[in-house]
Amino acid sequence: MFDRVREGWARLLHAPRGQARSAAGGRAGDGGGAGAGRTGTAGRRAPNLFEAAAAYVSARVEDDQEGIDEAAGWVTPEALSFGTSELACRAVVALARERDESPRTVARALLGLPNG
Repeated sequence: MFDRVREGWARLLHAPRGQARSAAGGRAGDGGGAGAGRTGTAGRRAPNLFEAAAAYVSARVEDDQEGIDEAAGWVTPEALSFGTSELACRAVVALARERDESPRTVARALLGLPNG
């Protein structure tokens, strides 16, 4: 199921819109999707959206504003949103399997919502 979503996002992220965004003052060298081979300004491979999401969420947990800002600059806001959403889904699924509960039950428990 997630493969179709990832493929769709990869197509969106690699559309010519990215080049137009860079020319209009956007982030050059976005590392979204399958663009893991692209290079940034220092000649290094730019982080992909999953690397950005992992760094962003980790920095949020540690209340590291500098890390949050850095990770947020690696990819477009849309790509970061997709990556954090994908990370949340995977985390809930992993916890549900570990606890032998449904993903819905786990998600509601993580958010402090009553089981209902």
